[in-house]
Amino acid sequence: MKYPSALSLLTLLLFLMMHPSFSQPRPRDLGVPFGILPAGPLNAITDVPGVKVGHLTKIGESDIRTGVTAILPHGGNLFQEKVPAAIFVGNGFGKLAGVTQVQELGNLESPIILTNTLSVAAGIGGVVRYSLSQPGNESVQSVNAVVGETNDGYLNDIRGMHISPDEVVQAIQSAKTGQVEEGNVGAGTGTVCFGWKGGIGTASRRLPESLGNHTVGVLVQTNFGGNLQIAGVPVGEMLGKYPFKDALEKSDGSCMIVVATDAPVLERNLERMAQRAMMGLAKTGGIASNGSGDYVIAFSTAEGLRIPHSVPSQALQKAEFLGNEDMTALFMAVIEATEEAIINSLFAAETMVGKDNRKMEALPREKVLEWLKKSHF
Repeated sequence: MKYPSALSLLTLLLFLMMHPSFSQPRPRDLGVPFGILPAGPLNAITDVPGVKVGHLTKIGESDIRTGVTAILPHGGNLFQEKVPAAIFVGNGFGKLAGVTQVQELGNLESPIILTNTLSVAAGIGGVVRYSLSQPGNESVQSVNAVVGETNDGYLNDIRGMHISPDEVVQAIQSAKTGQVEEGNVGAGTGTVCFGWKGGIGTASRRLPESLGNHTVGVLVQTNFGGNLQIAGVPVGEMLGKYPFKDALEKSDGSCMIVVATDAPVLERNLERMAQRAMMGLAKTGGIASNGSGDYVIAFSTAEGLRIPHSVPSQALQKAEFLGNEDMTALFMAVIEATEEAIINSLFAAETMVGKDNRKMEALPREKVLEWLKKSHF
């Protein structure tokens, strides 16, 4: 793998000037390889048509470092037009609300909310308020809010429960297509990953025409530990940050992973795709430790698979969907996009000082890139 020429670096500089909200070049822009499938135009979950992402970032005084990230499978009324969905539990030390109904019925009827552990209740409240307020939902009396979390209590005054239901609604209403901000934003504002500042990351993959031309997008909230590896290089060991090097250090934490695709895939195979996201996490050195809450939420945006809220009694439902034999390429896309999204979260995150004047350093990007450059790939 060759690193960028002077011309490509100039092109990258121009890109950053035109997109000032993306202050750090992403690893892919610097030549770091992540698998064999091509990324989508934005290399983000929003490459899946219709998917929207909104962030609310809350930084206040010296100890508030938290936020909300909302993911919407489409811009319509999700309660009235549910989407096929599945949830896979990699390690269940977490507080994912709404999991059992998705597993039971195989569909998603609300925005997906990511926040901190003690703000899950606020997330539920915000989703319910948002859903009940939508035109067409005037008679709705039950909403299955899907709210995931990681514990940002190292940098954030998590006991203060600084997220309100109204702020969750704001995050949902701010959701948009297009580029997705990464790093210290939204639900990733106060997170820690592999001993460095973590955050929000995203990536995508596009299958070739011969394999269906489908898109897979992934968004992650990284707050977990392990032995960091980037493109197969043992970066964690080289930086001296890895589990068990000191008996006092811990590798617990959590990772929320959201997988979206426009491929016509029903809930059973969406669960199989969700399972593969954990393989992507493992490629980065994540170990799903005892105290880690690692959950994957997967959904399909295929319009032909939408589930209407109200259907006539005994009406037969018809749908066209991919069979088992067509899943392999989608599995690979999930693995590659998850791995890259996690690394993107680390490269985008900036050093942060938070609760009790604790400081979490950003990954030393220049040093890491130099090691990658010298590696054998």
